[in-house]
Amino acid sequence: MNQTAFEILSIVVSVVAFLFAAWLLKWVNQQPSSNKKVAEVGKLIRDGAATFLKKEYTVLARFTAIVSLIILVLLPSPIWQGNILPNITMTISYIAGTVFSAIAGVIGIRVATVANVKSAEAAQKGIKPSFMTGFRGGAVMGMAVVGGSLLGVVLVLLITNNTTALLGFSFGASSLALFAKAGGGIFTKTADISADLVGKVELGIPEDDPRNPAVIADNVGDNVGDVAGMGADLFDSNVASMAAALVMAVALDKTTNSTINASMVFCYAALGLLASIIGVATAKIGKNGNPTKALNNSTYVTTAVYIVLTALSTLAFNFEWRVWGACIVGLLVGVIIGLATDYFTNDEKSPVRYVAKASNSGPAFTILSGMSYAMLSVFPALVGIAVAALAAFMLCAPLGDGYALFGISMSAVGMLSIVGMIISNDAYGPIVDNARGLVEMGDLGDEALRITDELDSAGNTVKAITKGFSIAAAGLTVIALLGAFISEVNTSALALGIPGLQGFDIMDPLVFFGLIVGSAVPVIFSAMLMLGVDRNAQRMVSEIHRQFKEIVGLKEGKPEARPEYEKCIEIATDGALKELIPAGLMAIITTVVVGLIGGVRAIGGFLTGNIVAGLVFALFMSNAGGLWDNAKKYVEAGNEGGKGSEAHKSAVVGDTVGDPFKDTAGPSINTQITVVSLVASLCSTLFLTCSLF
Repeated sequence: MNQTAFEILSIVVSVVAFLFAAWLLKWVNQQPSSNKKVAEVGKLIRDGAATFLKKEYTVLARFTAIVSLIILVLLPSPIWQGNILPNITMTISYIAGTVFSAIAGVIGIRVATVANVKSAEAAQKGIKPSFMTGFRGGAVMGMAVVGGSLLGVVLVLLITNNTTALLGFSFGASSLALFAKAGGGIFTKTADISADLVGKVELGIPEDDPRNPAVIADNVGDNVGDVAGMGADLFDSNVASMAAALVMAVALDKTTNSTINASMVFCYAALGLLASIIGVATAKIGKNGNPTKALNNSTYVTTAVYIVLTALSTLAFNFEWRVWGACIVGLLVGVIIGLATDYFTNDEKSPVRYVAKASNSGPAFTILSGMSYAMLSVFPALVGIAVAALAAFMLCAPLGDGYALFGISMSAVGMLSIVGMIISNDAYGPIVDNARGLVEMGDLGDEALRITDELDSAGNTVKAITKGFSIAAAGLTVIALLGAFISEVNTSALALGIPGLQGFDIMDPLVFFGLIVGSAVPVIFSAMLMLGVDRNAQRMVSEIHRQFKEIVGLKEGKPEARPEYEKCIEIATDGALKELIPAGLMAIITTVVVGLIGGVRAIGGFLTGNIVAGLVFALFMSNAGGLWDNAKKYVEAGNEGGKGSEAHKSAVVGDTVGDPFKDTAGPSINTQITVVSLVASLCSTLFLTCSLF
């Protein structure tokens, strides 16, 4: 079979994924929902999310138009050099990447804001129907996002036959994901922090009490941050991993006049989506089942199916077993990183329980213990990434020049092979979180509240695992993109008749300059996003205080006293749109400046520093937030004094600190790393020919 056959296979599997997503959506829509109060609140959440997404995408459309113009003029080479066709191809590929990524967010929002209502009402019948509704709602997004990413990559390569255009498509997906994740993260944490601090800490009212003016904005935020944002993020990671692998695969295939390596990339990616479809289709839970166990079992089934399918395809099509080994190493390390994250963020494990216990002594001890465990949690994940990269490198190096880095890129493809299941699990989290709020606001009873609390706790744990997984996958992907950068530089250098790159010497002052600057970017990027949350949350806290002070009977819960929910949604929206662009632009502009100053060697150091510092910060912040969140939930379940106790107030403070860690800065960093890596590859010719030193 040639490459075209595997491209057709990928298209067929993508279509199957879309059809399966349509069936899942129909199943979710058929679940009963008749409670008027739940329907009313659900509509407020749906309308708020749609309004935010429309405003956000309007801002991002302007950004896309400006970047498209710059690409048309400058990339891959300046337009005045006479050959305009590659620039037009690159521009169209970039726009296509942003459109596909945006569609991923829209699909996620549409489904999640229906599934939350259905899951809430299903909780009255038991844990099984409520879980299945939440999970299948999330799976619609999982299937649509991965089907879309695979289809997009295949179509770009089929139409253009140009791997540089593929990097343009990936840059479009990454740049939109960066701003969608940052904007959604700022929105959701503005509302979450404000609702918790005023509601729980100051007034001692329940989490989703309808008296709280920020409660609807909080539920809207779950969708725009954890559904639309994370969907765009994982869409981008999946596209970037395939793009990096295909850039190297095509370069290797040219030396042997074959298509075996590119065929392998498409085959393994298609089988990953097929394995995810099987994993989602077989997911189940008993009447008194454990939702965390059910979610993890689905992941294990998907992993096992993928290993078997890829082994059979390697045997059938005579693919290279060493490359298959690199792919499976990535997949298994991803699962191990997930288990390590689970240990540090699951409320059944000792770190979360220790932090809950420390909360009895005050919020300072909540913060200290939580940060310490989060720092410890970084080690196994980073070691896992290092082991995966080293094992893939050593496995594939004997195959010849270029295969070692190709092995690392296939390890990233392997880690992201089950991303359809990962997104399904991740989107499940905000759906059941919303369902829990709807149960409380709709007065559906204590048993329904207990069930959705259990589902929500599982969602928090799984969200922490998927964030760790996506960060680790981004780590391997950007190492592969570093290889793609070298490949792009050397292609340009060969055409220009000048020396290329073999690697980067850390004692070279230009490389060292880039290394230091690159390591600072994730720190500044995180600070800018969290300061955005800080400023926005302060504005919202003031608004909540105003409403409780001015609306007569609101604090007492009188029926005629309705909070002005729209004001809080407006504050969160306007603040997020104001804050989402600067941090991303800072990262992109810094990359270009370093390249123009120090050339391709400085960029090599810059990318290396950015990757290492970014992974450390992203893992630390993601795990710290997940740990504090579940420590709070552990106390609220009746432990360490339960709700209203000193431990509870301290745990809420820890959770509010962790909110922008885990849902704004942490998961946005891995997208930032991908974006600057793609900018470096796309501008490689510019940096090679136009640098100060």
